[in-house]
Amino acid sequence: MQIIPIRDLKDTVKVENLCVETKSPVFITKNGYGKLVVMDIECFERLISKAYEAELLNKGIEDLENGKVADAKAVLQELKEKYGI
Repeated sequence: MQIIPIRDLKDTVKVENLCVETKSPVFITKNGYGKLVVMDIECFERLISKAYEAELLNKGIEDLENGKVADAKAVLQELKEKYGI
């Protein structure tokens, strides 16, 4: 994790290289407080992908806790019978 002051945003090439080299977000501060986060596209896509996966896992856990599950063998048998596989 890199932290830089907002005045360093003037050197966009440096900030871009920092994002690419660290493969992580760069935190921008103003007057000593967090203000912005800058990241490259690959980092952003990884972050979004992880958030989506976490959402799916949480939905699955919720279904499990609420009893919204089915026996895999029974479901496969139903599909075989329905579609003649």
